[in-house]
Amino acid sequence: MRSSRRVPPHSGAPALRSFDAVVPVGSGILLPLVLIVGISLTDWLSGPQTYLAPLMIMAPALAGVSTTWRRTLGIGVAGLVAQLALLPYDEVRLPDSGTLLWSQLIAYAVGSLFAAYMAWHYEQSRRVFAAVHSVAEAAQRALLLPPGPEVGDLRLAVRYVSAADTAKIGGDLYTVVETPHGVRALIGDVRGKGLDAVQTASVTLGSFREAAYDEEALTRVAQRVDASVARHMAPGEFTTALFLQFNDPGQVGLLHYGHVPPLRVATDGTVTSLDPPDPWVPLGLSQFATGAPPRPWQETLGADDVLVLCTDGVIEARSAVDGSFYPLAERAGVLAAASADNLEAAVERLYADLLRHTGGSLSDDALLMLVARS
Repeated sequence: MRSSRRVPPHSGAPALRSFDAVVPVGSGILLPLVLIVGISLTDWLSGPQTYLAPLMIMAPALAGVSTTWRRTLGIGVAGLVAQLALLPYDEVRLPDSGTLLWSQLIAYAVGSLFAAYMAWHYEQSRRVFAAVHSVAEAAQRALLLPPGPEVGDLRLAVRYVSAADTAKIGGDLYTVVETPHGVRALIGDVRGKGLDAVQTASVTLGSFREAAYDEEALTRVAQRVDASVARHMAPGEFTTALFLQFNDPGQVGLLHYGHVPPLRVATDGTVTSLDPPDPWVPLGLSQFATGAPPRPWQETLGADDVLVLCTDGVIEARSAVDGSFYPLAERAGVLAAASADNLEAAVERLYADLLRHTGGSLSDDALLMLVARS
């Protein structure tokens, strides 16, 4: 007999709001200009016996890492003008301090030119990175073929974040397709990260999309995907997966291959973990398992219920404070209850809460998908 773990709803829990990630704005030319003005005023207020102009070199150095190379040159010129303007006030005379003064001005000019060169080099690097990022994101979109907000009689909302955040690609996978046998879905997690994981995800998704249309039984769909993954994966690698089928009103069929059990969130906030009665090994490892392959099992999914699917990057995300795992089963009742009509807001709340738990960053690929009946 299967036992579904029920998590009581949180009564009296404070309402949680989603938050917008605050991205630090580049200092640009503002801070270098403030620095020039500050040094000039400090020099002037300190009296003619204090000569602080050499500190101006900090302005182009700061501009070199915060703005374009042209603006960096402009900051360098502004700093040079400020230094020359301070010479009469600071009683710096060429006959007395000519060698030292010229040495200081030449060093300032060389430093400004070097800062401009570094700014130019950084601009070129950003252009290359932007091109690579664009190609990688396009490849990820082509691979996943993200479904729309509605597929058949289902509504969807997804948040996917790759640990390889510089390329936005990873090994988590999902798809939802409408077939002659009903709406079918797959969510999975490839062991590993990077391009190897993407290749395995491509094989998994491609074989599922083909089999989902061809095979009437969900068991046969999973077996074909399992065989394809086993042929293409390196020894010892695997992919956890959960197959779903929505063809009966108020019901959902599930087939487990080592993946995180889904959660059903009722309108009153009660969360039920839909544990498999017949757990099975991940895709690619069936040849090492004994016994008959797993069979699908049925669960109820009411019109106002929300099905929460995720990968282990969500439930294994650690707190920045005490290192504890993210308690999805506890948080889902607060953040996703009675949200069948607005799944996008619910998944945003869950994702924001996940980031708050981890301190703003994730160390593994993470995928959240919410599903409800139209």
